[in-house]
Amino acid sequence: MLSKKENLLETLRGGNPDRFVNQFEAFGIVMGDPISAKSPRPVPGQEIVNSWGVTIRFQENTPGPFPVHDDTHKVVKGITKWKETVHAPSLEVPDEAWDDCKAQAAKIDKSDKFVTVYGIPGIFEQLHYLMGMDDTLMNFYEEPEAMHELIDYITNWKIANAKLVCKHIKPEAIIHHDDWGSQLNSFMSPEMFAEFIVPAYKKLYGFYKNNGVQLIVHHSDSYAANLVPYMIEMGIDIWQGCMTANNVPELVKKYGKQITFMGDINNGVVDKADWTPELIKREVERACKNNGKLYFIPCLVAGGPGSTYPGVYDAVSKEIERMSRELF
Repeated sequence: MLSKKENLLETLRGGNPDRFVNQFEAFGIVMGDPISAKSPRPVPGQEIVNSWGVTIRFQENTPGPFPVHDDTHKVVKGITKWKETVHAPSLEVPDEAWDDCKAQAAKIDKSDKFVTVYGIPGIFEQLHYLMGMDDTLMNFYEEPEAMHELIDYITNWKIANAKLVCKHIKPEAIIHHDDWGSQLNSFMSPEMFAEFIVPAYKKLYGFYKNNGVQLIVHHSDSYAANLVPYMIEMGIDIWQGCMTANNVPELVKKYGKQITFMGDINNGVVDKADWTPELIKREVERACKNNGKLYFIPCLVAGGPGSTYPGVYDAVSKEIERMSRELF
């Protein structure tokens, strides 16, 4: 029997996996690095101001926190004056602040799992965290020069952060979050995406690949089928979060030898208060049978192990195990 790590690599490479990769099982995730700790995640009902000055609110009965973007709380009120209000967090922390992360990484069996870190938020998300979604999208059209400057600023900071992560944790994989669309379409045209977003990620993901990271897992639980060629250009190995709206089986057939797709089990369908084992069985079976054994990882489309409603993630994992016994 292959290890979780070996089985994932066989799946990505079009080899001979002996079962489905079961959601996030192959990733040993290291949490709580000292830079991220400067912006703690709020709990439901809480509001915090993160290290970029962004007000984040986690409303009750919602899947996660989101920035507050009224005129009072926006960090960037005029993009041409972004330098006056945008101040990246300091990366200065003592070396011993990384000790807990090092200890977590040391406990991971590297023969079975990839030592993995998160990157949150992504470059596009950092833009709309600072100024709101509407202003972000309008500024691509109206003030492209200033947007390029701000993107460079964010990207350079993320690369400087990545240097510390690679030095202290030595990750083998990164799960980087950046939602690029709604459930219906990408937030921007492929042409605009290519102009503003692709060059930044080629720098960032290129840095990780040049510093020991084997796998780039990019999370975008959205429609982004029209951006897949650019994901490949960026160096993404796995698109995690590909929703059913993307016609995942078609993407696997068209691009499978270049990128692997992880998802096709929508949280909006199964991760709800009235979920049932029968519902989850149906959705997992559909995803596994339609997408096949290679270049596909059945998974909830949310960006990490777990679910909004208790029991859902484990029930999905159980059904994936059943499909492995049936199809392999």
